[in-house]
This record gives sequence, structure tokens and C-alpha cells, in this order.
Amino acid sequence: MTAVIEVKNLTKRYRDTTAVDDISFTIERDAIYGLLGRNGAGKTTVMSILTAQNFATAGDVRVFGEAPYENAAVLSRMCFVRESQKYPDDATPTHAFRIARLFYPNWDQGVADRLVREFRLPMKTRIKKLSRGQLSAVGVIIGIAARAEVTFFDEPYLGLDAVARQIFYDRLLEDYAEHPRTIILSSHLIDEVANLLEKVLVIDAGRIIMDEDTESIRGRASTIVGETAVVEEFVAGREVIHRESLGRTTSATLLGALSAEDRTELSLAGLDVLPVSLQQLIVRQTQNAVHTDEGALR
Repeated sequence: MTAVIEVKNLTKRYRDTTAVDDISFTIERDAIYGLLGRNGAGKTTVMSILTAQNFATAGDVRVFGEAPYENAAVLSRMCFVRESQKYPDDATPTHAFRIARLFYPNWDQGVADRLVREFRLPMKTRIKKLSRGQLSAVGVIIGIAARAEVTFFDEPYLGLDAVARQIFYDRLLEDYAEHPRTIILSSHLIDEVANLLEKVLVIDAGRIIMDEDTESIRGRASTIVGETAVVEEFVAGREVIHRESLGRTTSATLLGALSAEDRTELSLAGLDVLPVSLQQLIVRQTQNAVHTDEGALR
């Protein structure tokens, strides 16, 4: 597939803090990516650099084969929906959508109007008077209706209730199916967005720790549950990324697919095998990375 974004050895430092630490990755055309990780991991910094709203300390960034900074031809093909978006004091949603319609050549007013109704957005209220959820709805509507070739959503659901978040997910998938483009969705609600994602980039402490197709990740890990001695015997020599014990029962999360022979052995040993969700896997991986780094420092 064609890469629309190419990042090589990207680093961003703020005085004594390294927010992004020498990362490289590519983003392919017409796919939905999850840029996942804990708060403060570096997700927003990466997106800000890709959209020329921040500067890299080192490394190379190419969007559509060109450097994005001060490049109107590139920037006009991207949409960045961010949690901290600022608007003029007297701006209303009507003003915001009118400007968006002028800026984005693929803007679909019918989609915007439908989403306004579904989110019950008060169009004549000044944006600075909107609730947190209503402000998020303004960004979500722009991000979907703009139909930009590359769209970044940075934690776009803040303040939205469960119903409104589901509207966002459903309409995003619906419009993407009809008008494919590249979407990068930053989120820490991983279980909620897991079914939307085709590819996953996980960033932790400024480093990429996972860059894979979502489908290839499924079945990557399993949790083994049973009597402690039996569990420990089975997991010996395997990569355990999390372990919990309560009394005589232990659960151990293993990294790596289980073979047919493994499953037979587990059944004969009376051990239970539980699936690991994408969120659980990423949480365990990031926890394991922290413990590994701490061990290296000792």
C-alpha cells in the first residue's frame, strides 16, 4: 500500500524532557490507525509535529512525500481535531462550520447537518459557552464532514456521554466505508475503539512499542488461570507480561500464541485459558516496559 506519512528518527525534546524518542513509522493510505498509549506518552506531540503545529528536535517527517511545515498544499489535505482547539470569543458552531466548509474542499454539508441533529448541538450558542461534550461534538463534526485525505482525532470524545460516543464511532465507520481516507485516532479508551482500528501504533514514554495490523495482534496473548504450582510449571520459560495471585490461585498473562499442543496440555492440567483484549494487552505491555526500564536502571 502507498504510504501517506513517513517518519524517520523523530525526536522532540523540551529542555530536560524527551517527549518523543527517536521513533520511525509509516502511515498507509486509506486505513484507520489507532495511536494508543497512556496520557503523556507523546501521542499529541507526534500529531502536532505531523500537522506542522510543533517542531521536531531531530528526524525527518514527510506527508504526501513532502515536509509539512509552511506547506499549504500539504496542510490543506489534512484535518487535525484536537482537544485544545481554540476559537474566537464570539464564534458559534455555525461560524466554525462555515469556515471549515471554505477550507476543506471535500466538505459535505449534508453529513454535518445530520451530525448536528444527532448530537443535538445548539448552533447559535457561542462556542466558549458550550459544555465540554458539545465542544467535542463541534470537532467530531468537522473531522468527519471535512473528508480530508488524512484526519487526526486527538481524544475527540472528551465530555461525550456513551450514546454520543457511539454516534461518533458509527458515523465515522459509515462515512469511511463510503469515502475511504486515512484516519489516525488517538485514544486511551482502547476497548471502545478497538473494533474501528485496522492498524495500531502504541507509544509509551515517547517510544513506539507496537506497530502492527490489529488482526495480527488478536490471539497474541492469553491469560492462564489455575492452581499456582500448576500455572507456574506451565509458564516456566515463557514470556509472562503480568502475574497475579490470590491464595492458591494464580493468573499469568503470556505473550505469544498458544499451539494446539499447548491447549491440550492446559486442558489436561485443568487450567483455564482466558482471551486478552487489545486494551489488556497494551496495558500489560506498557506495564512490562516500565518494569524492564526500571530493572535496567538498577
